[in-house]
Amino acid sequence: MKLREPMPELIGATEWLNGEVTKSDLIGEKPTLIHFWSISCHLCKEAMPQVNQFRDDFKDKLNVVAVHMPRSENDLNIDEIKQVAAEHGITQPIFVDSNHKLTDAFQNQYVPAYYVFDRNGMLRHFQAGGSGMKMLEKRVNRVLDELEKTE
Repeated sequence: MKLREPMPELIGATEWLNGEVTKSDLIGEKPTLIHFWSISCHLCKEAMPQVNQFRDDFKDKLNVVAVHMPRSENDLNIDEIKQVAAEHGITQPIFVDSNHKLTDAFQNQYVPAYYVFDRNGMLRHFQAGGSGMKMLEKRVNRVLDELEKTE
């Protein structure tokens, strides 16, 4: 995906965990962070406490959606996905993308990967890899500041 492109529809999930959301649920009121992760990704698990902290700190200002992107056949076990999500405190909605439908729509190749959309659903920031939560926070704050200036 390129910056300023609209958020793809959230369709093609094998299953939703922790509730289901649609693109229209996410657009209009507040910006959205969509993060891709996988149960076989060590960096994803290391970053999860920071993602959760981020989710909790911004809970009134930001939508957060997780996308489980399998990297191999071993990542397709739904019970294991549920178990790892519970172990790592992932309480936000999880789009289980076993068929890579959303992964392909995002043209995403990485876990962890983070996509920040403004409240109109336009991509404002993309980042991949386990580090850089400070940069992610800066970008989210920038989108939030723009939101406050327009209200």
